[in-house]
Amino acid sequence: MADPNERIQIETDKARAGATPHMTRYILPISLVLVIVVFAWIVLG
Repeated sequence: MADPNERIQIETDKARAGATPHMTRYILPISLVLVIVVFAWIVLG
């Protein structure tokens, strides 16, 4: 049986078991600009 006090070291990529494509850096600014444009269109239009 494994020792419960033994520390297990796993690399972050393996621990998350997924990829991080960094899409947020594109989606967040684009959606922010779209929201500003829509609100300006509603207020001024």
